[in-house]
Amino acid sequence: MAIIVNLDVMMAKRKMSLGELSQRVDVTMANLSILKNNKAKAVRFSTLEAICKALDCQPGDILEFVPEDDKKEGEG
Repeated sequence: MAIIVNLDVMMAKRKMSLGELSQRVDVTMANLSILKNNKAKAVRFSTLEAICKALDCQPGDILEFVPEDDKKEGEG
């Protein structure tokens, strides 16, 4: 996947647990965990907006584009 989710990084910077974020954005911990672990296939803009609001950040702080070629070079 070329889009990397850095939700765990932003949560750590804000010293916020998954449970606290779940309550603030009204998304289940299971769904946030899927997003956090790069297993999500999609994210709604309303969810992204709520996460950004709760973490006081921009979407680019959470989502990162990594070209497939770059990703393979780093793994090798």
